[in-house]
Amino acid sequence: MSGIRGIFVTGTDTGIGKTVVMAALAAALRSEGWNVGVWKPVQSGEPIGSGLSDAEKLAAGSGISDPPEEVASFTFRAPLAPSLAAKAEGVHLTMDMLYEAGQPLCSRYDAMLVEGAGGAAVPLTEDALLADWIAFLRMPVLIVARAGLGTVNHTLLTVSFLSQLGIDILGVVLNEGICAPGVQEASDVQNTPDVPDPSIAGNAALIETFGGVKVLGRFPPIGDGPGPQLLADTIHSTLDLAPVRSFLSKCLEPSPELSGKAPEVRI
Repeated sequence: MSGIRGIFVTGTDTGIGKTVVMAALAAALRSEGWNVGVWKPVQSGEPIGSGLSDAEKLAAGSGISDPPEEVASFTFRAPLAPSLAAKAEGVHLTMDMLYEAGQPLCSRYDAMLVEGAGGAAVPLTEDALLADWIAFLRMPVLIVARAGLGTVNHTLLTVSFLSQLGIDILGVVLNEGICAPGVQEASDVQNTPDVPDPSIAGNAALIETFGGVKVLGRFPPIGDGPGPQLLADTIHSTLDLAPVRSFLSKCLEPSPELSGKAPEVRI
């Protein structure tokens, strides 16, 4: 079993906003002097070059200089679970293969933020779920969930599943930019722009009470194509990063050459 220093970012579902939250977290940590990189081991559905792939969004949002082709080790065309998308292109994915593919990128940084695909129970390879991959990497998890209706159930199920595998959970981020499926389409009055979803206010407390995990805060809607500075400022003003910093400080220190100054970030 092999490990990677850093934090794994997973979600309670696909399309939950993992990419923007992870890019923002990377931008915030890099602005503080932490030498962290971003890695998306496998992505599917959008080709690199479209500007819509997760790897391109991570690179642009975090301010790193690594090309998207290195941020994402494997990119598949079909918008399917990784195991199915890979099989459709004749690729037999294994966790060892993914791990080896990411080593050149990971070796450049003191720690990595690693983004999963979909939720924790998504089939990653023919014989492993995403949660098995997290356990293989021996990384603690940050869970991204929607802020509104339905998030308590999805988040508690995710917490329970990961805990059963002995995976440490650093906290939960509620993404206010994501609504429950079908809510806006139904024009539910409680979810119109002028009337906030009444479930949002109490969801964090319910997750903390029944899940035994800390909700680090609510990430607000951020618009299209936000840059590293805006993302870093947003994270710093909305989330409690103490558990993240505490974990990182236990396994590494900011690079000496970065002490007293932030790494170069593309704005």
